[in-house]
Amino acid sequence: MIAIAHFIAITFYVGAAAIAALPFARRVKAPVSGVVIALLLGIGAHATALAGLTRQAGAASLTGLGPGLSFAGLVLALSLLIVESLAREVSLTLVAAPLAALVTMAGNITGMQPFLEPQGTRAVWLAMHIVLSFIGIAAYATAAAAGTMYLVARRELKSARFGAIFRFFPPLDTLDRVNHVASIAGFFGLTLGLSLAIAYSFQYRALVVPQIIWGMAAWIGVSALVLGRVLRGWQARRAALMSAVTFASIIALYLVFRMASLNRGQFL
Repeated sequence: MIAIAHFIAITFYVGAAAIAALPFARRVKAPVSGVVIALLLGIGAHATALAGLTRQAGAASLTGLGPGLSFAGLVLALSLLIVESLAREVSLTLVAAPLAALVTMAGNITGMQPFLEPQGTRAVWLAMHIVLSFIGIAAYATAAAAGTMYLVARRELKSARFGAIFRFFPPLDTLDRVNHVASIAGFFGLTLGLSLAIAYSFQYRALVVPQIIWGMAAWIGVSALVLGRVLRGWQARRAALMSAVTFASIIALYLVFRMASLNRGQFL
């Protein structure tokens, strides 16, 4: 049941990306309704899969590598749905929906096995850290995707090549606004998630150095982005470039830690 629900979710995420790509094939309006419906169906199936896992494993169900990746895919899809619904655009789906499908698929292939089995308050504490941290990472990823699209659209504008990319992408102001709001959401999510992680580590003497290092690196990256815009007055282009580069660096750091980790069943 869990594997089937994951497969359905992945199918709808890929379908959402395919629907979003229609304006590249022919001149049609942005298919916002079709993309939103596909994302909703995928999120519904995905939530059903994780709810089934929670019934089996309890509050600690998200502690394993597979469950963690799957939840990351779900939060990314939710973030995408919110952004596309509010902006009434679908171009971000071309980047984020396949990423959500890929992360979900990786989690499903890895296996839906929790790594830890804490009970009671400890389990809830750990679950809240995971949820808040992944919300922060998903928002950070949204900011990076919007920043990347901003740079591509800006280059098209400066080169006076008004092709399909320029016609289909949202206005630069919209992409900049998504980048700004998502980076702030990422900052708050990661701040709360990392605070819970540090407190949990001291309380239960369960310090995992790579997790703390990676979490701190992600927090520093998104904090620098937010503070640069708020305090230093960074312009849209610089903020877009910083979000894309720093998020890519965080993903690269995760892959390095993941390959070096001896805890194969843990997210990190």
